[in-house]
Amino acid sequence: MDPFSQAVVGATFASTSADKTSIRPIILAGALAGMAADLDVLINSATDPLLFLEYHRQFTHSLLFVPIGAALVALALWPFFKRRLTSKQLFIACFLGYLSHGLLDACTTYGTQLLWPITDHRFAWHLISIIDPLFTLPLAVALVWAMIALKPFAAQRLALFWMLAYLSLGEIQRQRAVDAGYELAESRGHMPTRLEAKPGFAQLILWKIVYEWDGHFYVDGVRTAFDINYYPGDRIRKIDAEWANRVLPPKSQIRRDFDRFRWFSNDYLALDTEQDNLVIDVRYSMNVRDIRPLWGVLFDLEAPQKHVQYLTFRSMDQQTLDTFWQMLAGHPEAHLPKPLIFNQPLNSRSP
Repeated sequence: MDPFSQAVVGATFASTSADKTSIRPIILAGALAGMAADLDVLINSATDPLLFLEYHRQFTHSLLFVPIGAALVALALWPFFKRRLTSKQLFIACFLGYLSHGLLDACTTYGTQLLWPITDHRFAWHLISIIDPLFTLPLAVALVWAMIALKPFAAQRLALFWMLAYLSLGEIQRQRAVDAGYELAESRGHMPTRLEAKPGFAQLILWKIVYEWDGHFYVDGVRTAFDINYYPGDRIRKIDAEWANRVLPPKSQIRRDFDRFRWFSNDYLALDTEQDNLVIDVRYSMNVRDIRPLWGVLFDLEAPQKHVQYLTFRSMDQQTLDTFWQMLAGHPEAHLPKPLIFNQPLNSRSP
């Protein structure tokens, strides 16, 4: 999640070890420890653009690394906190704050390697958007209350209750979106081989449904308020290792990079029909019913030993923004502009 949310949740976890005399420094230490795992963004390469994808949310986010990460943070903070906290108090605060980071990230959709190095599986529970003020701001208010009033126990109970209640609501909404996705697929005569529901930006009402059926990915929006509203999107042909075997030279760098991106994307890959050499991650888009990706990799068949290029597409045009607000308000699908089609007709080209 965003750094502010990580700091707030880290401070909330750490505050459970505080009393009236230590609440302020412990909240600060927990906040810093709660953000520390994201220092892995410093692991990158000017020549290998996919290196950061492999290491972000990897060992620094693993539950097995928590004692080491906490000890490193406590060691760095000790000169500034030794007059307010004992070494034991500081380590416990950093341990709890650091522990919160990977668990919170796993509640989002990006994927977190919680059990590295035992497995490189990316845990993603799809409970919350990477930014959600409704989740974070009440926790921040509770922490400020604890620091001003020096009443850690009341603030802890309020913050922990809100955290668990909101994430539980996220799971309820996710399950409703999944059920709605299967109903939509069934209405089309489809039996998805897999289906995921991901929360849209900063809320738990609009969800993106992505499912696989008969060699294609289908992308739709679902609104899970009191009633279910469907916002049909588009479909796009899937590409996989078989496609790579036909198109990409064996043992080439672009083939290795394709396999790395395929692992990162959990095999949700498609080929852009406007750029023949652009592989996109279908899971994420600026709007819930769009196929237009947030990122992809561009390869050059004439330079097979060069790394792919990693491209991002994060621009938000006015139509996308207007459509988001209209869907969030529950406008009928017939009153909305057509989905922003990223894919050309499926019979135009076979990958």
